[in-house]
Amino acid sequence: MLGKGVVGGGGGTKAPKPSFVSYVRPEVKISREREWDLLCLPPGEQLLCEASTVLKCVQEDSCQRGVYGRLVCTDFKIAFLGDSDPALDSDETQFKNKVIGENDITLHCVDQIYGVFDEKKKPLFGQLKKYPEKLIIHCKDLRVLHFCLRFTKEEEVKRIVSGIIHHTQTPKLLKRLFLFSYASAAQNHTASDPRNHTVMFDTLQDWCWELERTKGSMKYKAVSVNEGYKICDRLPAYFVVPTPLPEEDIQRFQGHGIPIWCWSCHNGSALMKMSALPKEQDDSALQVQRSFLDGVYKTVHRPPYEIVKTEDLSSNFVPLQEIQTAYCKFKQLFLIGNSSEFWDTDIKWFSLLESSSWLDVIRRCLKKAIEISECLEAQNMNVLLLEENASDLCCLLSSLVQVMMDPHCRTRTGFQSLIQKEWVMGGHCFLDRCNHLRQSDKEEVPVFLLFLDCVWQLVHQHPPAFEFTETYLTVLSDSLYIPIFSTFFFNSPHQKDTNMGRESPDAQSKPLTLLTVWDWSVQFEPKAQTLLRNPLYVEKPKLDKSQRKGMRFKHQRQLSLPLTQSKSSPKKGFFREETDHLIKNLLGKRISKFINSSDEFPDSFREFYENWHSKPVDYHGLLLPHIEGPEIKVWAQRYLRWIPEAQIVGGGRVATMGKLLEMMEEVQSLQEKINERHRGAEALPAGAPCLPRNSARLSSLFPFALLQRPSSKPVLPTSSWKALGDEDDLAKREDEFVDLGDV
Repeated sequence: MLGKGVVGGGGGTKAPKPSFVSYVRPEVKISREREWDLLCLPPGEQLLCEASTVLKCVQEDSCQRGVYGRLVCTDFKIAFLGDSDPALDSDETQFKNKVIGENDITLHCVDQIYGVFDEKKKPLFGQLKKYPEKLIIHCKDLRVLHFCLRFTKEEEVKRIVSGIIHHTQTPKLLKRLFLFSYASAAQNHTASDPRNHTVMFDTLQDWCWELERTKGSMKYKAVSVNEGYKICDRLPAYFVVPTPLPEEDIQRFQGHGIPIWCWSCHNGSALMKMSALPKEQDDSALQVQRSFLDGVYKTVHRPPYEIVKTEDLSSNFVPLQEIQTAYCKFKQLFLIGNSSEFWDTDIKWFSLLESSSWLDVIRRCLKKAIEISECLEAQNMNVLLLEENASDLCCLLSSLVQVMMDPHCRTRTGFQSLIQKEWVMGGHCFLDRCNHLRQSDKEEVPVFLLFLDCVWQLVHQHPPAFEFTETYLTVLSDSLYIPIFSTFFFNSPHQKDTNMGRESPDAQSKPLTLLTVWDWSVQFEPKAQTLLRNPLYVEKPKLDKSQRKGMRFKHQRQLSLPLTQSKSSPKKGFFREETDHLIKNLLGKRISKFINSSDEFPDSFREFYENWHSKPVDYHGLLLPHIEGPEIKVWAQRYLRWIPEAQIVGGGRVATMGKLLEMMEEVQSLQEKINERHRGAEALPAGAPCLPRNSARLSSLFPFALLQRPSSKPVLPTSSWKALGDEDDLAKREDEFVDLGDV
């Protein structure tokens, strides 16, 4: 039988191709009842096409091994129903997604499709004249799945291959997304998680609450002038603007050129964002815009009491195209189909990683966020972020700054509320940036994934400061491609609300109720959800009344900040000059030397950064990341989780976490015994994450990877030794050969 070949040769040499191939179709006995149990169609899902006797391959060198089964394509996902599924019989597979199985790929998660013709790999698209003997699917979550069609009937091959290509690559209409089919079929079954306290920012009260929480209500006001989206489709129905700003100005240019409030610092400074005005060629129209911007600018820049620092992200920051190019190169390092590809890539790992520039993009984002934090915290200045539509880089940087400066945003509900406020209500075009409709590859840019990667750097460097884990960030990134949640499948609140209308003209029909991704009970059982919560999170201590009485309220971040003075009041004539520069930028005339914060405050930024890192970390105060070269790392759990060779069996952070959790269980057990004797005392919070007791089954990429296929290759890939030269030359280049587990 095919797939029973033995790795030949010694050391790490490549295995020879199998000398015998059987062309007799194997008998695969899978009951139809078991197939449908495995498929688990959610409400509204329809089967489109299927093929039997498909071999799902586990690639290892040149040998093909795997399991036979049925490959199906629905209007929601591609699923493989195997004859045997070890995951179903494993007691240790506790982190199982209830919506997407191990062998399922949502149609939106498919990145590229390749076919193998006479051992040559070619991309598949459009109508095919010849059908492949093997199908390779690259996923956006970086899985690589191989399906051998050699034993499948020719008609079934044509149907399944054509169906998968059509339903994953053909441009779609918004209303044709499975999101609406699911909502229509499941609206009587959907319910919100009562424990979910995420603020959705879809009411005026939510914005007023946020203003009160951040002490920003003295200078800013929540407005409902866009209620019903009668002014602007791009803005949410409710948002916050400076108090002196007349509501008539908001309507003047459909919300463009208006400073929108994001967050207020404890010292009164605020972070805002603004979209550019439409470009005009007529001189009289330009003069009208200039006069309008001059008046708007006076509402946020009132020296010496308030000074505004502007950041033009459209011209002085990472371009969106550069982000997309860097990620396209970066992800190729992890789309690996077999062991040989892994070790061949491992030889030049660091050079490929550096050439992608993805980590450098992350570093630049973190550095810019630190610069903005320094202006707000140390310089006591307002910061105004400028971008063409204020919906991409503005979302990224405003969110990063709040994660660094506001400990509430480092709790799970606070972080989810932040995403709702800055990304969902902020008008980030998830539909276009994730290319869910397959209408334009040029619009696809992983801005939100870049944000999650930046947050992961902070979580990795300061674990006790975050209530959530890296596993939470990983499953959040996966949820971008699950079309039963509305959170990441619209370009704006207006687009969502207008498409949630009545399904039919029948007056008795109910509007659609769409699920939000924040109800994690839809995807995970309670036991699995404990892995999303960080057991090492340091909660803020609560002071009793006796401690608060007579205590002078001082911001707890002061001790870790440099003693820099606020920027002095501008000299005569500065305000007029700043206004002119702002107007020129908003009118589309970019001036490169204007608003360059890295050049404007190099000394204060360095002092701010170094002084903070020289002090003990206050996990409930300002939180800055290390941005030196070696400190920016690869998010291993997300990018390497499907590569068995990259796992550290029985090691990594999970081994340390396991020991800590054992200690926590002992402490909790002792606490329960004490509570039995002293009733009324508060017990430690229950529900700590439970890891499998058999530590030998754990890997460094837990909970996404238990022991799978072991690597038969050494750390030094001997298949490439001939190209390296003699032993002396090898010794000189030993720094190139490292295990990916150390990255």
